Amino acid sequence: MRINRVTFATEMARRDLNQKQLAELSGVSRVTITAIKSGKSCSTDTAEKLAAVLGREIIEERS
Repeated sequence: MRINRVTFATEMARRDLNQKQLAELSGVSRVTITAIKSGKSCSTDTAEKLAAVLGREIIEERS
C-alpha cells in the first residue's frame, strides 16, 4: 500500500510530531516511517496504524 509522501509529511508537521513520537503513537517502527517518507510502500496494517494517528487522507487510492 502506498502512503502519499507529501500528505504524510504535512500531517506530521501539522500535528507537530517527529518520527519518534509518531512511532510511539502508532506502534510502527521509526525505520518503517523513514522508509515510507522516502517513498517505499507498506503493508495495509501499517498504513491503517498510521492513518489512525494522521488521518485517512494519507493513504493513496488505487487507480
